[in-house]
Amino acid sequence: MKTYILVVVLLLGTTTLFAQSINWVSMDEALAMQQKAPKKILIDMYTSWCGPCKMLDRNTFTNKDLIAYVNKHYYAVKFNAEGNEVVNFKDQKFTNPNYNPEKAKRRNSSHQFTRYLGVRAYPTMVYLGLNAEVIAPIPGYQTAQQMELYLKLFKDDAYKQMNTQEAFNNYYQTFVPSFTP
Repeated sequence: MKTYILVVVLLLGTTTLFAQSINWVSMDEALAMQQKAPKKILIDMYTSWCGPCKMLDRNTFTNKDLIAYVNKHYYAVKFNAEGNEVVNFKDQKFTNPNYNPEKAKRRNSSHQFTRYLGVRAYPTMVYLGLNAEVIAPIPGYQTAQQMELYLKLFKDDAYKQMNTQEAFNNYYQTFVPSFTP
């Protein structure tokens, strides 16, 4: 009987763990969804060999508050910046013509879409507006609380009132995160 209860508890815990994840979609899916129900887009530009990218997956993208916020307010895209996915964006087709499948787990050629968005470091979070316009690429590893600042800044268009570095610095210094660590 004790074994049965333990198995049930483990299964429930596993189900809860898997149920709480970001709803990742492809870039093409996010753009199609945005046309039907407007939301901004968050793109996690990662590579298979990037240590900080793996830390984001393990530490940041598992935060329940961040997961709920992203799923509610954004279409989330996980994009391999050196992968071979075909992306149709702004009437252009982006590929990775120099992609080498033998290097799938290590450094590979940079994707055309990665270069188009101006991404030069991994990870980089790229935020797109309601018309798929680039709001900002934010490079580097971030905790859930650090990412919260940008998620809210861009979701509410507060960045549009910040026309100086001083205005952003004030926002940054006075921002109080609400996501639990």
